[in-house]
Amino acid sequence: MADNPSEERRARPYDSDRLRDLIARERAAYVEANPRSQELAVQARTTLLGGVPMSFMGMLAGAFPLFFTEARGNRVVDVDGHAYVDFCLGDTGAMTGHSPAVVTDAIDARLRAKGGITTMLPTEDAAFVGADLRRRFGLPYWQFALTATDANRWVLRMARMAQKRPYVLVFSECYHGTVDETIVVVGPDGEPMAKPGNVGPQVDPTQTTKVVEFNDVEALRAALAPLDVAAVLMEPWMTNIGIVPAEPGFLETVRELCDETGTLLINDETHTISAGIGGATRAFGLRPDIVTIGKTIAGGIPMGAYGVTEELAGRILGDPDADLVDQGGVGGTLAGNALASAAARATLEHVLTEQNLAHMTALATRYTEGVQGVLDAYRVPWVIIQLGARAEYRFTPVVPRTGNESRAAHDGALEEYMHLYTLNRGIFMTPFHNMALMCPATSAADVDRHTEVFGAAIDELYG
Repeated sequence: MADNPSEERRARPYDSDRLRDLIARERAAYVEANPRSQELAVQARTTLLGGVPMSFMGMLAGAFPLFFTEARGNRVVDVDGHAYVDFCLGDTGAMTGHSPAVVTDAIDARLRAKGGITTMLPTEDAAFVGADLRRRFGLPYWQFALTATDANRWVLRMARMAQKRPYVLVFSECYHGTVDETIVVVGPDGEPMAKPGNVGPQVDPTQTTKVVEFNDVEALRAALAPLDVAAVLMEPWMTNIGIVPAEPGFLETVRELCDETGTLLINDETHTISAGIGGATRAFGLRPDIVTIGKTIAGGIPMGAYGVTEELAGRILGDPDADLVDQGGVGGTLAGNALASAAARATLEHVLTEQNLAHMTALATRYTEGVQGVLDAYRVPWVIIQLGARAEYRFTPVVPRTGNESRAAHDGALEEYMHLYTLNRGIFMTPFHNMALMCPATSAADVDRHTEVFGAAIDELYG
């Protein structure tokens, strides 16, 4: 091992010819091992757009996606009978583990014993969930959506209504679901532009949105100075472009600049809930005006939520021109339905607990240390970053500080190799990241199995 591994890692590239040969071998092994998935993929292409029920499913490494039959805890079984240790966990949607018994029991009771999924009436479970989210995040008033995308879309509208300001602000390479206004980046010339590949935006997002680089205090200060931004929408740490940590003092400065300019601050905790039971908001002592969250809070049943301060709640409810109950552009028939509320109550009360999240975080630390040990031993020029129960290795010797730096660290060939190598050996990673997430069912043996397979992959490439 090098005395100064970071310096030597910077200068050690991989052999591109070796990588190409390894990818070809892993592709062939994947096809050979999964004949039934391949057969179903061929059939699906005749009826499903792109051959998948949802576009992101097409991002799995390999010539076709795996079709699965069952999932329990942190195990997924595909139609060819292969079992996988699941570190993807539905890209956070199953951070509880797949189908925890206490949640499925609550769902069963709602469906069978009580009945009624959608009645357009609240339940006792909904009131419990609101109170529990208040306890976790510190914001007093909550409402529900079907997804975090919906929650983000609706609170941006509410922020504009309350603030009487035309713009919102996001950070370049953020992801807050399929919200039109957020699919905007800082371009190569430093100017805002629609994100490349943005599908048919209703309007040019630069007409509705300001965008600056994450961790860039001066750019944020300048963007907020005209007092025309209704709200800043952010993840406290970026995750969807790979984990990009907030630099020391940045989050506190964001709050200060919002206070100085009368701008609302929205924390999207959909992924950063991995930081603890109250997400990064609680873990880092943050003071947002609004919190949005989705995916995991109902154990995989579709549900999102948003919470607001008492002061903002009064402004929203007190606007005589706002149509919040009919066709004003917020809300949905299935939002807050009884099934999702029952699942969320069981999830928050019994699964996303302090004890379970401490267990998950300890395992993520074990995972991080295992990966770091391999990187150091082979002098590989990558870093690994941890956020509570989540960790991700990056193909760069330094931690990215902005979204664009993070995108520049992408290496499609390396990513395909690592994903195929781990899939072919029974480990399922998040398809469009090198990210691993722990759940209550994850074990130390599962983490150590990943370290073993990760080490073998690195040995074949760098050894």
